[in-house]
Amino acid sequence: MQLRGGMNPWDLFICLSSRKNGDTGCFQTEDLHNLELFQKVNILPEIQHFLCRKEGLCQITKAFSDLQLPLVTPDCSGQPGLSRNVSQGSTMTELTPPSHLQHWWKQSMSTKLNQVSTTSDHNNILKAQDFSVIIKAYVLVTSLTPLRAFIHSTATVWNPPKKKHFTLKLQRFFEIFFRNSSPQQAFNNMKEAINKLLLITEVFSKSSASGQNSFNQCSQCFQMLTFDIGFGMSIHPIVLKVHENFDFQIENETNIQDQISKELLFEDTFKFLLSNESSTSTFIEALQKIYGSSVNKDRTYIREDEQCFSLEEINSVIAFIKELKSLGQFELLFPSSAPKIQMLLHDLYRMVDPMRRLSSVLTLHWLLSNVLQQFQFMNKEAHTNLSEWQLSQENMNPKQNVPSDFRKNHEALHYPSKTGERQCSYDKDTLSHIRQIFTSPQLDLNPQFNPRIREYYAEVPFDMVTVKIGAEPSNCQCHVHLDDKKGPSIANYPLGLGLNKVIIVLTDDSQPSPEVVSSYKVTIYREDRPSLPLFDDYMICGFVQDCGSKIRPEESCGLQPLSREYLSAISQTMLKTCEAGDTKGQWIVPCLSCSDNRTCDWREITWQPHGCRYSVLAKPELQRCVEGRRILFIGDSTNRGMMYYLIERVNKTLQEWQKTHDVKCYHNINEGKTFISYSYYPQFWMNANQRPTFEKALEQLLQRSRPLENTDQTVLIVGGVQWLNSNHLQIIQKVLNRENLSNILVIVKSIGMGFHLPVDGIHSLSQAEVQNLWNENLIILDTAKNLGYEVVDTFVITMGRYKEFLRGKCGCHFHEVVKSNPSEERPHITMTLSRHYTLGKYFGSQSKPPQLQDYAANSQSPYHVRGPINQVYSEILLSRLCARKRQFVST
Repeated sequence: MQLRGGMNPWDLFICLSSRKNGDTGCFQTEDLHNLELFQKVNILPEIQHFLCRKEGLCQITKAFSDLQLPLVTPDCSGQPGLSRNVSQGSTMTELTPPSHLQHWWKQSMSTKLNQVSTTSDHNNILKAQDFSVIIKAYVLVTSLTPLRAFIHSTATVWNPPKKKHFTLKLQRFFEIFFRNSSPQQAFNNMKEAINKLLLITEVFSKSSASGQNSFNQCSQCFQMLTFDIGFGMSIHPIVLKVHENFDFQIENETNIQDQISKELLFEDTFKFLLSNESSTSTFIEALQKIYGSSVNKDRTYIREDEQCFSLEEINSVIAFIKELKSLGQFELLFPSSAPKIQMLLHDLYRMVDPMRRLSSVLTLHWLLSNVLQQFQFMNKEAHTNLSEWQLSQENMNPKQNVPSDFRKNHEALHYPSKTGERQCSYDKDTLSHIRQIFTSPQLDLNPQFNPRIREYYAEVPFDMVTVKIGAEPSNCQCHVHLDDKKGPSIANYPLGLGLNKVIIVLTDDSQPSPEVVSSYKVTIYREDRPSLPLFDDYMICGFVQDCGSKIRPEESCGLQPLSREYLSAISQTMLKTCEAGDTKGQWIVPCLSCSDNRTCDWREITWQPHGCRYSVLAKPELQRCVEGRRILFIGDSTNRGMMYYLIERVNKTLQEWQKTHDVKCYHNINEGKTFISYSYYPQFWMNANQRPTFEKALEQLLQRSRPLENTDQTVLIVGGVQWLNSNHLQIIQKVLNRENLSNILVIVKSIGMGFHLPVDGIHSLSQAEVQNLWNENLIILDTAKNLGYEVVDTFVITMGRYKEFLRGKCGCHFHEVVKSNPSEERPHITMTLSRHYTLGKYFGSQSKPPQLQDYAANSQSPYHVRGPINQVYSEILLSRLCARKRQFVST
């Protein structure tokens, strides 16, 4: 493919070889000798031979047999020896690396790779289904000696069993797929694996005869590569194959989206290769800074005539600076400032070149690394791999706010064993400062800790549900407390989804009454459950309980594939309406695989009762249902969340909100046609002998809510997390009979998940006690129904999603009231799908289970009740509230 004018002159020559067997390509290796200095051709014969051909891979794997390479080892039986290819001065066919290098490589490989290395049957080494996902990473190598390589920000990701693929940003993929482990580390591991193979190719080609005769004649040759990389459950990748061009086609399936992605990738590549960015002035400035300071610090591999470079070497540096200025959608892979990669480079050259005949190559590497460092200092906004560079700086200068013994053990906080050992000062200037913040697991605080900075932010993955936090004062006469001036100095905090705030209070205890001198705030954002958008080809999975907390040990946990019969049954358009609020059911969610919950689209999860459906009432129907009714709530904050949900649904706005802990009446519901009242129970903060009894609290609520009819126009909704038991239901019956209200509608919200985390300051339940809640819940439901009450079973709905609690020490809140600002709502994952997402063959547009709407759409509403789990059981509450009304209308 020719890009500029005719064949003479030309700047860029790209030859994309055909997939047909026997294709010899359109550019021959011998033609490289005739290229001009500025002419670029996509051919690096050494890379094609050593990385993309079986023979070359066999040569590398045999030469470096003591190192476990991060790739699938080919079957090399019958391959010729390597002695004829080893450079003069070395007669080894196998190179022995230093012991520390062997140890490093072995430590960095996954268990699966170790298994691969010991198998003898190449055909069965690894199959596609052994991986949860396979990435096609697009790498552009602009020079092999010295190595310069770049990776495109976009990749093709596909699920092997389904053979379905989509294109998205690499960084976004790792954030989603490895959100529960370490996304940045997994991303770095992939880039490190690619760098290893490219560096070995450079080193091995330079030590062989072919590297000295052909490559150096083509300083502007480049190679477009595609690395097929597999990830299983580990964060360590395995390179399955390296293609010598950008490879797009998968199983001969292409669509418009694939074609667009292909064109954009080539467009980015052409812009990168044909950049007109000026680099001469930057080159001169960088050299002046390098030779003015850094060169004296490390003279390793620097020649005596260090100021003299060949035209080709100067051109290499200038080209590198131009590349750094023109990255666009590419990210720098190598040169890398990471100490590990630098150590690997030097160790590899020592292995193949013990006599240091190739020191000039290392000199160029040294120069490029220094140019990179100077460029980063001169241009902080350059799109280089700054994350890796910053990481390397942190490795060389460990953060001072993390004590060394804490780094050895992330499971516990380590303070000095004796007060006398505490590092503190009597300087008055330190009175308002803390010396360090401790967290377990370790949090990456932003900004980096500084005693003068009072606010910090950190993000944690979905599966981190608690964090232990402590701090140490700078001044010897001060103490730290969490939340208030009488709080503990160390505490275990629950982390609800979204924002969590921890206040660190510093008090001066030298006074008779300790005084607060300053406070620090740590805001911790816990991410949502990892989710991937899906295509039409997927499977529907169901679950009732999470394997992390088995409530029913004798029953299955986690995602289970659903049978065709079950899916056919629930997809019926005329499913009957559920007749009770405790109909057994399960959560269902579409996934690529039921064995990997990271492949699910959790945005599409829905509660599916067995054999029936709950109707979602439209606003006019709901308003008619509650018109003229007086609805009384009694219970804790979880019951209050359902009340606020009802108010927002009826009014379409939530005009006021407060954490009511007393009796509150609302007269402005449904244009004044509906009355709602609420009583908080139990008032746990009071001494046990001073708390109002449930009977007294109920009597007070009834009195404040009069006049009340002895019909279902009066509704009493009672419930909480775990305080409710069957005795409370007997009290309800006794009070209602006494008050001549025995015919009103009573709805019992059953207990829910909570108090399952070891949090300081509250009583937490053991796993056995959490399991006992199942039986307690059944007793409550049976007792309520025997008394003629409606029920809403919130326990079975919350137990499978117990990790999705929101703020609060109990770990029991599945709702929160927030200021209604649509711009602050966290958007859904933004990825382009090949076609509109539907539930396909099982759920058509008419038979799809009702998905609850997001009622935050009204931007005029000052407040909004947020929480999808609360939304599910609140809608069930509304269905029971209006069930008798619908029956009356239908008759």
